[in-house]
Amino acid sequence: MTVPAQIEMTGVGVQIAWDNNQTCTYPYRYLRLQCACAACVEEMTGRPILNVASVPEDIIAVEYLKVGKYALQFLWTDGHDSGIYPFEKLLQLSENDNAVICQGTS
Repeated sequence: MTVPAQIEMTGVGVQIAWDNNQTCTYPYRYLRLQCACAACVEEMTGRPILNVASVPEDIIAVEYLKVGKYALQFLWTDGHDSGIYPFEKLLQLSENDNAVICQGTS
């Protein structure tokens, strides 16, 4: 499993240097909108319930925690902190979304 070798909060987003020699920057607001916790996504249907307009354009992650050996959890400036971002999901975002900027080889 690919895991972060280094994590840094930058001026534009969360930068993750993966152990596969790829470094990806996830813009803060984009990452906040990817939250899949029960407050942001309807548990039974998977339907997003987060009001996109309620997330400030200038939101940032002020802190992160590692969740076991499989995920990250962020504390956001809007007070939200219940989302868990599995490494697998973060890697999928880096492969499938132009909002995430990556350099290096995967």
